[in-house]
Amino acid sequence: MPDMLQQTILPTNQDHPPVLEAWALSGGPGGQDLLRDITLQLPAGVSALTGDEGTGKTSLLRLLAGDLPATAGHMRLRGQPWPMGQPHQASVFWADLRLPLHDEDTPLQCWSTWQQTLPLWCEDIQQALVEALHMAPHLHKRLNMLSTGSRRKVGLVTALASGATVTLLDQPFVSLDHASICVIKDVLTDAAEQTERAWLVADYEAPTDIPLASLLQL
Repeated sequence: MPDMLQQTILPTNQDHPPVLEAWALSGGPGGQDLLRDITLQLPAGVSALTGDEGTGKTSLLRLLAGDLPATAGHMRLRGQPWPMGQPHQASVFWADLRLPLHDEDTPLQCWSTWQQTLPLWCEDIQQALVEALHMAPHLHKRLNMLSTGSRRKVGLVTALASGATVTLLDQPFVSLDHASICVIKDVLTDAAEQTERAWLVADYEAPTDIPLASLLQL
């Protein structure tokens, strides 16, 4: 059972206070403690969360976002106590990038729905990504008509345009073609310079071509 998180804070943005902090965080699916006593400090910029299959990467993202119930622990966002187990995606955003609850929706309908709960949604980023990811031909198709890669692009646009203080990305490069991976990495490279927002990318390995603020390993 994974109960160990190693974190290395890298030089990037060390002069700024952590955006999100967690102490002795425990919890997991079904109320079981898949993760125990997790303590971390998420600095501004982009951090990577790595681990093998089944180590709890997705569960940790969901715990931080309040999508899974925590059984113990404390969190702070920008120095203020953060109520665990109460999703507030305008501040800490996580979503299953497959968007499984949106089978009958088009990408435009999905984004319109998300905008209602994300007051800092950036339409400029949405439009730029639609163009860069070549999504225009798919905007009026239902998600259940799209390929896995195209469907995940819809989820990625949602996350990257959300405007959240903390954006949690679960394997953002899965099923994408090389050109699309480069687009997402370019966005994250720009995000690495953020001093007020934090991005956490979970995958088996850390991206080697994005400046990282910290590295977390399960």
